[in-house]
Amino acid sequence: MKSLFGIAALCALTLPNSLMAADSLHEFTVKDIDGKDLKLSAFKGKTVLLVNVASQCGYTGQYVGLQRLHEQFKDQGLVVVGIPANNFGGQEPGTEAEIKAFCTGDYGVTFPMLSKLSAAGADQAPLFVFLTSSNPELSGPINWNFEKFLVDKNGKVIGRFQSGVEPDGDELAAAIKDGLSR
Repeated sequence: MKSLFGIAALCALTLPNSLMAADSLHEFTVKDIDGKDLKLSAFKGKTVLLVNVASQCGYTGQYVGLQRLHEQFKDQGLVVVGIPANNFGGQEPGTEAEIKAFCTGDYGVTFPMLSKLSAAGADQAPLFVFLTSSNPELSGPINWNFEKFLVDKNGKVIGRFQSGVEPDGDELAAAIKDGLSR
């Protein structure tokens, strides 16, 4: 028994934090669209909507609704976060600079954007592993661009919405209002 405890302790000390199971969104540090570290602990006490986005997708027009959500609820504690991913149909091939220029220029995006992360597959980013597995009721692989994950003020995933759910539709708005009131 002693040796099993020792091995477990050694693994815990030597494994990078990104490979250990996270209990909260707030445990992650990622790169923003400008390549700067962004500690997601900065969102403690906020409700966060994370969306895997792509610039050349049939759902790209959802940037309009995401920006509306950002403007409508930011003063109440909502943070919308766009996470570019190129996993589905190669629909996010650009560089971070190109993605940022597209989002701000074509859609007036002012909410935080991250650097590109892998949303699926063998190289799935730890943040997406957390989003797709931390809540057993909402777990499973991401199927396409513009899936949305709602995270409560404590960093727990409380909602998941498929690509076809419009950002400014009733279903998502009701979930956001509920999340903000918790």
